[in-house]
Amino acid sequence: MTTARGAVRGLRQDGTVAFRNIPYAAPPRGAARFAPPRPHAPWDGVRDATVPGPNAPQSERRLGSVDMSPYFGTGWAKGEDYLTVNVWAPETADGGLPVMVFVHGGAFVAGSTRSALFDGTAFARDGVVLVTLNYRLGVAGFLDLPGAPANRGLLDVLAALHWVQENIAAFGGDPGNVTLFGQSAGATVVAGTLADPAAAGLFRRAIVQSGSGLGAFTPEQAARVTGAAAEALGVAPHADAFADLSDERLVEAASRLAGIDLRTDTDLDPLIGLSPFSLVLGTQPAVSVAAGAGAGVDLLVGTNAEEGNLYLVPFGQYATSTAEDVADVAARAHPDPARLVATYRTARPAASHGELRSAVMGDALFGAGSRALADAHAAHPGSGTYAYEFAWRSPALDGLLGASHAVELPFVFDVAHLPVLHGRTALLGPGHPPADLARRTHDTWIRFATTGDPGWPRYDCAHRTTMRIATEWTTTDAPHAEEHGAWTTSA
Repeated sequence: MTTARGAVRGLRQDGTVAFRNIPYAAPPRGAARFAPPRPHAPWDGVRDATVPGPNAPQSERRLGSVDMSPYFGTGWAKGEDYLTVNVWAPETADGGLPVMVFVHGGAFVAGSTRSALFDGTAFARDGVVLVTLNYRLGVAGFLDLPGAPANRGLLDVLAALHWVQENIAAFGGDPGNVTLFGQSAGATVVAGTLADPAAAGLFRRAIVQSGSGLGAFTPEQAARVTGAAAEALGVAPHADAFADLSDERLVEAASRLAGIDLRTDTDLDPLIGLSPFSLVLGTQPAVSVAAGAGAGVDLLVGTNAEEGNLYLVPFGQYATSTAEDVADVAARAHPDPARLVATYRTARPAASHGELRSAVMGDALFGAGSRALADAHAAHPGSGTYAYEFAWRSPALDGLLGASHAVELPFVFDVAHLPVLHGRTALLGPGHPPADLARRTHDTWIRFATTGDPGWPRYDCAHRTTMRIATEWTTTDAPHAEEHGAWTTSA
């Protein structure tokens, strides 16, 4: 296969071909870590694209007692030439196939194309050209530094999309039918890309899985993180001062930034303290979309029914939650926490403190921002808006993990059969999920990417029709309306 920068050799298997570690931008070394991505130099001969390459600098990330290694991978595989894509395609692809480009999650500090969950074989098997990408993380990707462009990780995603436009036809894909999709932090990056005028024409559809259209930090909030990082490193808060620091020092410093209070006189922390990094924007993506950004791009947006469980259950904090814990998370997330808690208690009269804490946390991180993005997108004609809620409950951790954050991913990628995902502490728990859930979920994502219609009625602000995905699939109008209303009518 020949790309614009040189030839690559992939690996054929069962009617598909996979290409790994193809550069889409130059290695971000030294001062270039804080600059826009640059074109990669051409290479001579045929580049081996059969084995994984390096990934963005990061520390190994764990989440309590649940095994999230299939999601995060095994940490940092060192090497400078990590701004790369993986591509899967049907072996006999002769052009015109839908293209899907995936942006991984990991709280803006972890994750990569090396993670087991993001194998694209099933997409290629089913007639899609699937692209996964690495992007800069942590300090290099998202610390807002004077003297450097903001949101360098998002700039990397834009560069990868330009690579797709230039090269994907060689792999059998249609550059005019590209779907950008992502999960968690990756989904928030997708929302930011949808709202960015620089992305116009680079993709036709977007899928936001457990992300947020309200997840960006304000410049004031980002400046607090920058000040803390500069203090931790003993340097001035400027890109020039960071340029000579090693990646190891930047990763170590990032791990010490947790817990910064980002609440200001006008804004709460959209990540409620779970990460010191996010997009940095003067206007939230949902607000930009409401003003017309992303016009003409179809959108599928959704969350999982028990997102917050992932941040409580593996740490033993779900069953031990108290009324004070519920009040605390509400205070971090909402300007009128007492009213918010009262609304959730009324809507869930039999709920435990752990359930309430998880529900508020999940909406603070993902639900409220996803609904805001859906409402903003649906207000404009000319493109379709669709919503889902993934509600199948994982039996992991004695049945408590449930429909937590990230549980939908094995079904989207049709890899729910992987042994590493099964067991008491594995993401999908012991036993086996419904036999057809992965196939149907995977096919639905492909159907949306191919046609712009996942197979249920459009979302509009009058009905807010949402597909509830579980053992049975059912549509409902305005699910959790009372709780959702508490976020849109905050005093």
